[in-house]
Amino acid sequence: MADPSYLKRDKERLAYCRVDGPGPGIVWLGGFRSDMNGTKAQAVDAWAARNGRACLRFDYFGHGASSGEFTDGTISRWRDDALAILDGLTKGPQILVGSSMGGWIAMLAARARPERVAGLLLIAPAADFTEVLMWQQMPQEAWRAILAQGVWAYKSEYDGESIPITRALIEDGRKNLILGETTVLSCPVRILQGMADPDVPWGHAMKLAGAIDGDVTITLVKDGDHRLSTPTNLKLLERILDGLVKDLS
Repeated sequence: MADPSYLKRDKERLAYCRVDGPGPGIVWLGGFRSDMNGTKAQAVDAWAARNGRACLRFDYFGHGASSGEFTDGTISRWRDDALAILDGLTKGPQILVGSSMGGWIAMLAARARPERVAGLLLIAPAADFTEVLMWQQMPQEAWRAILAQGVWAYKSEYDGESIPITRALIEDGRKNLILGETTVLSCPVRILQGMADPDVPWGHAMKLAGAIDGDVTITLVKDGDHRLSTPTNLKLLERILDGLVKDLS
């Protein structure tokens, strides 16, 4: 695995891996607490290599090989990381491939840079997750801890790791909510969603699709979980990418 390069941003640095090629290029936007070396990220990178297409993966502030403390991160910070990567390391139109939180970040980036985004591929997109899928689902003791102490930790069902949820994350998330309004996008949007996803229910993805005014297609995988990283899932992801690129030709 190649060592990452770094983009300086303020006093921090964002780790990234880039493969040059013709456009529109692919920019990978990862999920909450994930990094650019995950199974889907590498599958997208491999797809781009096979097709001779530019591809860029990166880690948000406080994630993976990038600098910064995770607990200092917010949706606005990670959105701005994505915009810094888009502005500083890519040229021309790009296809944003966003997984989970990355789907929300991709939507925010597309609204901020419509002229730079050729298409969106959103995988189990967790739009507004800090409010709808976290705050509104938390027990009362979590609310009390966040309001009084500024942080609450919960254990991930995937690896048992304790994940801190900060008051800053919740409050900043409210500044970036998109499901309560219509988002007009001129680029095509493709959504891949598992119907057995315990973290982002498939109805949540449908609500996002309904909130987009534009060319939107959603693909549901009946037995698909949140990760959507089985060999069959990855093949489907590749086919959707193939189709999106063909639509843009």
